[in-house]
Amino acid sequence: MQNRRLGSSGLTVSRLGLGTMTWGRDTDADAAAGQLESFVRAGGTLVDTSNVYGDGDAESIIGTLVPDVIPRSNVVLATTTVGVGSGRGRLLSELDASLRRLATDTVDLWQVHGFDATMPIEETCSALQTAMSSGRAAYVGVSGHNAWQTASIATWMRAQGLPLAAVEIEYSLLDRSPENELFDAAAVHRLGVLAWAPLGRGVLTGKYRHGTPADSRGASPHYARYVGRHRTATAARIVEAVATAADGLGTSPLAVACAWVRDRPGVTSAVVGAKDPAQLMGSLAAEEVSLPPEIRSALDDVSAGFAGTDDPDHAADRLGAGSAGSAGAGSAGPGGAGPAVDADDPDDTPS
Repeated sequence: MQNRRLGSSGLTVSRLGLGTMTWGRDTDADAAAGQLESFVRAGGTLVDTSNVYGDGDAESIIGTLVPDVIPRSNVVLATTTVGVGSGRGRLLSELDASLRRLATDTVDLWQVHGFDATMPIEETCSALQTAMSSGRAAYVGVSGHNAWQTASIATWMRAQGLPLAAVEIEYSLLDRSPENELFDAAAVHRLGVLAWAPLGRGVLTGKYRHGTPADSRGASPHYARYVGRHRTATAARIVEAVATAADGLGTSPLAVACAWVRDRPGVTSAVVGAKDPAQLMGSLAAEEVSLPPEIRSALDDVSAGFAGTDDPDHAADRLGAGSAGSAGAGSAGPGGAGPAVDADDPDDTPS
């Protein structure tokens, strides 16, 4: 698997990252070990987790697998702090809790999630600065921030001589809203972009083309709204285009959707998750897929300008968009927009 440099930092990551949002919930420790081994065997390095995945159990599982199953030097460990607001004290306290669960003194990348307009930006930046200067994190970034929020923090950090390395955001053929301004901000400030939900919350796999499978998230009351945001008429046309492209290439819609995000200008890594080994292998198969220019152009055209939903009822659920509102503890979803962060619901956060 190819590796890419994360923005202007000295950190390199695999162009596909392993998301762990199901670990400790739908994926037990044994299955997680199998996923991690398969991912590393395929050349993957970036392992992405969060303090809220499985109420912290995802981090605890990683702490038992690295280095006992996989050497620490074989992975780039990234964790994102969600749901504790933007104050320095609470952010650093939660980072310390993550480090204990991960059984390590330092992570390669620490990201803070959600912008809190009620908190001075210096609070958040000070926490990021302290994490680096204390050795808790080698590099830092933000998650779920919009363009101006990202640019504000990046400017402050660069002035202190400790630049941001990354921004993590939802991005797929079913949500191209980051192209409006966020990618430009990332380019100006030389940030790497980690794209979560590259499969459109599962919709781009094609599993919902002819209904709702009984064992799918779309059939679960807990996940229905999350998936439902991308089950619209416009999204359906995009899914059909992806399926047509997959048929022509002799591969899966999953691989086509993943490859499209992976190779978009500005994207450093597409972060994919899986509940079982079969799903993970499907995502890893995208590493062998290179989209011909004519197919990429067709997918670009059919999804151009689509911001994730054409349903007003789901407009408030555009996770990862960012807002000027509060994103304090449990007060807002990713980016400070949408439903409240539910620490029991890993789908409220990047995968």
